[in-house]
Amino acid sequence: MVVFLLVLVVVLALLGGVHWYVWRRLVRDVTVPRSLARRVGTAVVVVLPLLSIAALVSSRAGAPFVLQQVVAWPGFLWLAVLLYLVMALVVGEAVRPLLRAWTGRRAAAAVPVVESAEPVPAEEPAPVAEPQGESELSRRLFVSRVVAGSAAAVAVGTVGYGTYGVLRGPRVKRVTVPLAKIPRAAHGYRIAVVSDIHLGPILGRAHTQRIVDAINATQPDLIAVVGDLVDGTVENLGPAAEPLARLRARHGSFFVTGNHEYFSGADAWVDHVRELGLHPLRNARVEVPAGFDLAGVDDVAGEGIGEGPDFARALGDRDRSRAAVLLAHQPIVVHDAVRHGVDLQLSGHTHGGQLWPGNHLAELANPTVAGLERYGDTQLYVSRGAGAWGPPVRVGAPSDITIVELASKQA
Repeated sequence: MVVFLLVLVVVLALLGGVHWYVWRRLVRDVTVPRSLARRVGTAVVVVLPLLSIAALVSSRAGAPFVLQQVVAWPGFLWLAVLLYLVMALVVGEAVRPLLRAWTGRRAAAAVPVVESAEPVPAEEPAPVAEPQGESELSRRLFVSRVVAGSAAAVAVGTVGYGTYGVLRGPRVKRVTVPLAKIPRAAHGYRIAVVSDIHLGPILGRAHTQRIVDAINATQPDLIAVVGDLVDGTVENLGPAAEPLARLRARHGSFFVTGNHEYFSGADAWVDHVRELGLHPLRNARVEVPAGFDLAGVDDVAGEGIGEGPDFARALGDRDRSRAAVLLAHQPIVVHDAVRHGVDLQLSGHTHGGQLWPGNHLAELANPTVAGLERYGDTQLYVSRGAGAWGPPVRVGAPSDITIVELASKQA
């Protein structure tokens, strides 16, 4: 508890410092004291972080779903804007002295130099020069407004484009994975991999329908939904998930839990997706008619309630002469997959970092952030996911649905 409180104090202090910096550069430095603009700007910088906190805690606190939806859009979007706003303002600190020097030189060049051999008559008034303090103040205000305006434009433009990418829906990408144990008859077998849909207060039924339409258009042989389907309860999000019942693949659709299912009632969601026609693989395995094994394990987040991945149960007694494809939400279990002779692991969880430079942080916690890599005799493919957690924004990590095409070396 003491550690938690210390971390909470540090986080709140950091957020307070960041918002003070934003207020200083975006409000105080560009407005006149006691003006309406300063009052409005100050109110906005106070209210937006409160909405962000409300968006983060409302679901866990059991707030009405309507309230969650009301605070989610402004609260989560502000977190994304804040990230790029601070980054742009920090870059602006380097530009600020250059602009001041440039405006100073222009001001000096604008002062006329009058050379005359004749004395100025005493009765003619001398020209009144602009006070030095007022000139410096106006230049500082100009520079502050240029830097603040540019930073705000960059942040809003980046977040706007990233939001459009999420709401437009994921793009389909294709990856070919050669497997030595796949029979010739399975050459070209297509698995549609979709992860991290994250249905919630922002992404709802229309988002699900876009994903279902994109998957069905590829006519896959099998569909794998690899965790983090939802951020909320079946009661609130059951209607949003309903289009999943229209997924079509000749060998069916399969589902494994992600860590967010354990925040939302994993057992209830497993029962619900089963009603929608998906086949949950909870530390279980099936034999695919094409000639390989498909296994799935629960997410490691389930260990806290006595569940979690059980590789021995899912893979322990299988015929290792057959290829094995494993569905596991988090890439970190790949080393267990290697020990159990898995040929291909399909995962998600990382979102590819979602918001650059978040990919560098994701690299610290995951063996692979996105794409296909090999670990011993096991290949690991990590999808960037089809949705977004928190801010409905992606920057440098576009959402995807991946068609994994298995290639037989016997073909």
